[in-house]
Amino acid sequence: MNSSGSAAGLGLLSAASWGGSDFVGGLGARRAPALLVVAAGHAVSLLALLAFCLAARLPFPGHHDLLFAALGGFEGALALALFYRALAMGAMGLTAALTGLLTALIPVLFSLFSDGLPTRLVAAGLVLGLAAIWLIALAPNPEGKRVATPPVALIYGSVAGVGFGVQLILFKFAADGNAMWVMTSARAAGVAAMLLVLIVVPPKAPWRGFWLLGILAGSFDTIGNLLYIETTRIGRLDVAATVCSLYPAGTILLAAVVLREWPAPRQWAGMALALAAVVLLSL
Repeated sequence: MNSSGSAAGLGLLSAASWGGSDFVGGLGARRAPALLVVAAGHAVSLLALLAFCLAARLPFPGHHDLLFAALGGFEGALALALFYRALAMGAMGLTAALTGLLTALIPVLFSLFSDGLPTRLVAAGLVLGLAAIWLIALAPNPEGKRVATPPVALIYGSVAGVGFGVQLILFKFAADGNAMWVMTSARAAGVAAMLLVLIVVPPKAPWRGFWLLGILAGSFDTIGNLLYIETTRIGRLDVAATVCSLYPAGTILLAAVVLREWPAPRQWAGMALALAAVVLLSL
């Protein structure tokens, strides 16, 4: 398999893992504050990563790799907190779609300047992929109700999307180092950011029932991050970011299978576009 095909394949695995993380985290958020679920996953995965790195005596990466990873983990965690705040303020579908689109678009634009223009097939795949992300993430409002989205929610969602996109770029910068140590550095900074958010804006009760699902969600998220880092090593940043950003499809399919929450027609269309995009990006 060529490098583009390998990158697309690893990107799909990363997207599937991130989609599973969001699904499990969403279940946990029905029982406890979402930030507690995320904080639990970050904290336990940090301990697991650190224990593995020390037990395996993995070579320590360069300082710049750890720095980029830590910056990505810290600002990515703050972006996540801001994203949850945006979702709570208005129509989730529009906010999530805008955030998801910017998450992929920021690395794509950066890659155009750093890696040069892609081939026509890759360019077509990127366009289809961005359209697919928008359609998949743009979920219908409950019971077809029209819900107004405050402008500040869209601003928060946009800032969160830029933050997620910058995190993907920073992880690319850190990809030369040992992936496990890189992820450990990112998780440590993410835990610090989560603690800061919990101190400044403590969630309301109940402070229980979030550990198990939080740990599972954090495990899937960590695996997705490691796969994304490996994807950026063998392929272009724009391809890696676009394919990995298709993760909402995994969340939607899991919700359909487990919870019988079936996708809307536009989401089915988005997943069909996603398949076409992956085919083009793997050629």
